[in-house]
Amino acid sequence: MSIKKIASIAALSLSAISSFIYAGSAQAISFQVTTGIAGLNGETNQGAFSEFSKLSGTTTVDFNSGQAPTTGFAKYSFENTSGTSSVRSDVWAPAGANGEVNDGKYLAVFSGDKVTINLSNYLNYFGIDWGAISSGNMFSFYNGDTLIKSFTTEDVNPVAPIRASQHGGEGNGFLHFYSDSSNDIFNKIVITQTGGGGFESDNHSFHSGTDKFTGFDPQSVPEPSITLGMLAVGGMFLRKRKNEKLQSVKQSY
Repeated sequence: MSIKKIASIAALSLSAISSFIYAGSAQAISFQVTTGIAGLNGETNQGAFSEFSKLSGTTTVDFNSGQAPTTGFAKYSFENTSGTSSVRSDVWAPAGANGEVNDGKYLAVFSGDKVTINLSNYLNYFGIDWGAISSGNMFSFYNGDTLIKSFTTEDVNPVAPIRASQHGGEGNGFLHFYSDSSNDIFNKIVITQTGGGGFESDNHSFHSGTDKFTGFDPQSVPEPSITLGMLAVGGMFLRKRKNEKLQSVKQSY
């Protein structure tokens, strides 16, 4: 084989490796989905809560006061063109960790509306009980006015672990969004509903941080049983991300 041909192959291999690394680093905020857990006092009729709700630095908004906070750590503001987006209580409240009916109040955002959450500190983790998951749901994460990443129904619904009977079998799950590095921290979240349908969420958990979120490292997860569940779900997402990275490599040629 000629030196020129060897050099050409080496350059091509280096290009593939560079594309693979870029695909990984471009992930920015990552997400995982679990069933969530019961409430802080063992409640099973208030929707699912984050496995990290007891982690130091985490604050949870459960909406059971009947209002979204407008002061304090997390300030919610509505762009309510439909006039129907609100904190409410009905059959569409996100399900519990085992699909239980949620009797509490939750946040609903309807067609053409959005809710912006402005945060007084930077976060490296945000968790929500999301469901019933329907088309047009979107979460967007910002650093100031700079968009870091958005997630939509298409990202989440195929892997929703719960199909709640009270929602006609529509998907539910606890979504964990987290920063992979200090470059991915955020201080504003926008919840949007495009098209028909609604965006239902409950039990928002916020974790302050200015670096990578380490909660999914096995030694940082609160309980061993939770670790096993996280690893099982995480493996599925690692396979998905590996396939996406490989696809990115193929497209780079």
